[in-house]
Amino acid sequence: MGFSGHLVFARSKRPLLEAPLFGGTDPGLGDDVHEWRPRPGGWQTLQLNQGVWEDEHLFALVEWTGAPACVADVSDSSVALVTGLDTSGRRWQAWLNLDNAAALLVEEPEDVDDVSLWVTTPEFDEAIKRKRAELDAEVPADAEGALVWASAADVQTAARQSRIEELLRARETFVEELFDALLDELGFPEAVQSSPQP
Repeated sequence: MGFSGHLVFARSKRPLLEAPLFGGTDPGLGDDVHEWRPRPGGWQTLQLNQGVWEDEHLFALVEWTGAPACVADVSDSSVALVTGLDTSGRRWQAWLNLDNAAALLVEEPEDVDDVSLWVTTPEFDEAIKRKRAELDAEVPADAEGALVWASAADVQTAARQSRIEELLRARETFVEELFDALLDELGFPEAVQSSPQP
C-alpha cells in the first residue's frame, strides 16, 4: 500500500512546521509529518500523513512564507493533484500519473448497479480513454502555469515547456518521484538526497 496524504513544498528561513497552520488550528494536520531533505535556499518539503488539507491552507502558507508554495494531494502513491499558488494569488494545477487520474475521475453511468462489473466492460475502457484525452489536452496549459509559478518563485529555470509537458505525461510507480522530478525540472535547487527520509 502506497502513501496517501499531502506533500507541501514552500520556502522559509524557519522550519515549515512553525507555520501557524500546523500549530493546532486544525487537529491532526501537524501530526505524523516527515520532512524531506531540504533544498538550498530555504525550500522545504513536508510529507503529511494525516489531517485534511483545505484550500485556504495554501493561501495561509504563502502569506506566512511570503513566497510561492504548492501542495500535492497524493492517493496511494499512484496519482496526485498538484496545486501551486504564488504571492499574487495566481494558481495552477496539474495531475501526475494521468492514466491513474483518468481512472479516478471517470464518471460511472447512472444506470450502473455494480461498479465492480462495470470496470470490466469495454464501455469503461472507452470512458477512461476519453477522460485521459481530456486530461492530456490540459497538459500544455498546466505546464505553462507551473513555469509561471516557478518564475514567480525567483527560480532560475532553464526548463522548456516541452520537458515539463513530458513530465506531466510521464508514468511512475510512485507519484512522489514524479513530484520531486517536477520540482527539479522547474529549476528548484536539488536536495542532496531528493527522496523522502524514512
